[in-house]
Amino acid sequence: MLNQKLQLKLSQKLSPQQIQLMKLIQMTTAELEQKVNNEIEENPALEYGSESFEDDPGEFDTDIQNEDINVDDYLSDDNYDFSQNFYSTNEENNNFQTKSSPSFHQYLDNQSRNLILSNREKPLCEFLIGSIDESGYLRREIDDIIDDLAFTQNIVTTKNDILSVLKKIQDLDPPGVGARSLQECLLIQLNKKVNSKESIFNSIKIIESEFELFSKKKFTKLSEKLNLSDSELKAAINEISKLNPKPGGSITSEFSNNTIIPDFILKIQDGELVVELNKRNLPELRLSNSFKNILEGYKNDPNKSKSQNQAVQFLKQKLDSAKWFIEAVEQRYQTLFQTVNAIVTFQNDYFLSGEESNLKPMILKDIAEKINMDISTVSRVANSKYIDTPYGIKLLKSYFSEGMVNKDGDEISTIEIKKTLKLIIESEDKAKPLSDIELSENLSKKGYKVARRTVSKYREQLDIPVARLRKELQ
Repeated sequence: MLNQKLQLKLSQKLSPQQIQLMKLIQMTTAELEQKVNNEIEENPALEYGSESFEDDPGEFDTDIQNEDINVDDYLSDDNYDFSQNFYSTNEENNNFQTKSSPSFHQYLDNQSRNLILSNREKPLCEFLIGSIDESGYLRREIDDIIDDLAFTQNIVTTKNDILSVLKKIQDLDPPGVGARSLQECLLIQLNKKVNSKESIFNSIKIIESEFELFSKKKFTKLSEKLNLSDSELKAAINEISKLNPKPGGSITSEFSNNTIIPDFILKIQDGELVVELNKRNLPELRLSNSFKNILEGYKNDPNKSKSQNQAVQFLKQKLDSAKWFIEAVEQRYQTLFQTVNAIVTFQNDYFLSGEESNLKPMILKDIAEKINMDISTVSRVANSKYIDTPYGIKLLKSYFSEGMVNKDGDEISTIEIKKTLKLIIESEDKAKPLSDIELSENLSKKGYKVARRTVSKYREQLDIPVARLRKELQ
């Protein structure tokens, strides 16, 4: 028996230009330069330059069946010169130097080319590598990655597909890269060391089955549960101590001397804040003059053949692609400028003084509402863009924080609380380090009423271990 049912399904598909724009927004200045170079190499309709096209070619009479081709769109005076208004014209903004050595992610990308990947797996691999943090960890949930792939790249995939590609990435150098937890990171490294040494096998057993006891340094219980002698336990712990808990750190440190290329330059002029975009963010792009000449030649040819029609179809595709790219780059600039100005305006008191106590609580939603953009767009800007201020070059996301009210009723940023918490821990007696409850009490004395659980969260965000692990033998 046949059944009929009506199903209403709401779906959202992004255009290629929207997807390209989101990718461009997330790129650093150096990555943008490389992207522009690649586009120019791959698309002959795109070139550097800002000269205006001359002469109006007038109406174009064509016999091509595809009626949506309008060659005049590409023969106008649109040269897309964005070098005015809010961009820095000071030559010093061109002088931020960076070494030619690859970044950590480029280092992984280069290795990934040797992986055996299907056409379906290649974009997944690229996305996963881009999601690995500087410590070498993939800290995002797989489900979130699947959603982001669907939203930003129109790629529908499964958890098994992601895990399959991730396993291949975890075979790259440095050992442990791509792990989702410290336990997995250590296991990856140990499994690469597997040999006849008993200490390695014992190390794997410790991390695999008794990681909690190991992390809490309960060595007596550990030896009892795994039936290890003192010497066997010591040898196994010694093997673990040789592992790198932050595999990305060793690679990142090699590139740490590279000067960061700031995307924005903030100056204080006559008591006012002035923001400029780094001039390196400003490639002058235009549609190719040679393509214009080819089209003009076609227009003046009285005998249009089928092959000529096909040639124009090809030229139109390339011109479309070039025009889309130029417009996406222009939109990127506008998005960056709007976002950074909203942030600077929001944190006006801080940027004028440089005092962290003047930092206001600020979340992504605050800025998104100010500029009428999606929170994810603001996140892409904040997570990858640097600003050069009189107080140093900083990542934009470092200015975002939640807020709380102190004992005087003033709303303060959690950045200030974390700084105070760090100072308290640095000055504690290392023979008797303070518990989270004691840290909470100390913060309360300084005017910050913070619960123990919140202290624990802030401590973890500062990458500071619990009191027991901070204890030092005197």
